[in-house]
Amino acid sequence: MGGEEQKQKRVTAASYDYENDPRWADYWSNILIPPNMASRSDVLDHFKRKFYQRYIDPDLVVEPMSLGGSSQPTRQTSSSSSTSMPASEPARPRTSGTSSRTSGSGTSTTAGAAPNATAMRWDRQTIIFSVNAWVFVLALLAIFPLIPSNLSKRAYRLSLIGTACTSMYSLYSLYGKPRAWNLQAVQMWFQSIIATKDFIYFIYSLMFVTSHLCLKFALIPVLCRSLEHVAKFLRRNFSRSTLYRKYLEELCVWVESNVTTLSILSSHAEVGLGFLLVLSLFSWQRSVIQTFMYWQLLKLMYHAPATAGYHQSVWSKIGRSVYPAIHQYAPFLNTPISILQRWWSSGVIEVFWLS
Repeated sequence: MGGEEQKQKRVTAASYDYENDPRWADYWSNILIPPNMASRSDVLDHFKRKFYQRYIDPDLVVEPMSLGGSSQPTRQTSSSSSTSMPASEPARPRTSGTSSRTSGSGTSTTAGAAPNATAMRWDRQTIIFSVNAWVFVLALLAIFPLIPSNLSKRAYRLSLIGTACTSMYSLYSLYGKPRAWNLQAVQMWFQSIIATKDFIYFIYSLMFVTSHLCLKFALIPVLCRSLEHVAKFLRRNFSRSTLYRKYLEELCVWVESNVTTLSILSSHAEVGLGFLLVLSLFSWQRSVIQTFMYWQLLKLMYHAPATAGYHQSVWSKIGRSVYPAIHQYAPFLNTPISILQRWWSSGVIEVFWLS
């Protein structure tokens, strides 16, 4: 009976509308796997079931996925007679002794490649965790009121630089580089990364680290992002550590269960920064170019799947608060507001020079 129940749960999980759930885009954008595995349907289905288990149905049992891709038996049997498909090779020595002898050097090559792939993935996660932990500590130093001004400004810029570096490294790990250095190849590569959360935070960090303005308010999204990455890494890799269980487990569990809350806080801070930059145009520290580019980035955040749900919610709240007052006291603003709405609702690819 339990098997039938789990089978029904898997069918329900497979039919779930992931694309219209903003949490799925955010969850998938933070999965660190090689590009060749990210394009496989069995890998995507596995992480969809894990997402469904975390956010929808905790009772769903998700079986571990083998590195060689044995979750697709049809592919394995069709490729068992060919030595050019190393993905199915690791399963052969367990089933037959003759197959390991007939495959010859191909089996030994694959057996050595699997640990290297695992180690490489571990190294990527460790590097990203280390830099995010560094960013988190620096961001806390930057916003702490008793820190000297020069040290606070340096920590502010270093935390933004660290965020830009981790975002760029994650983009390179997941998407690599353009296949060729011509306009068409670069354009296709750029279109594949423009709507990702890593690209958005890379541009976000560059905008503020290169500005003469020092807006500590801009560190709220950086803190939320780094805290989420650090908590996930600690919970996955140090859950058996005594120090972790004693001092960090409650915090990490709270962070993982409140990812949506952190994303909502970040989106409110990002929209608020847009209005702060508009107000800064009336001061001697104004930067028209930065303000214009940041509002273009806000437009991208409004449309990108990873951030669209949260930003659209924020703008809906603003609209419900502002529109009644405008209609009542300043109806002459209806025309320019409608023009701005049409621009805001248009596509975002042209924002970053692509047609």
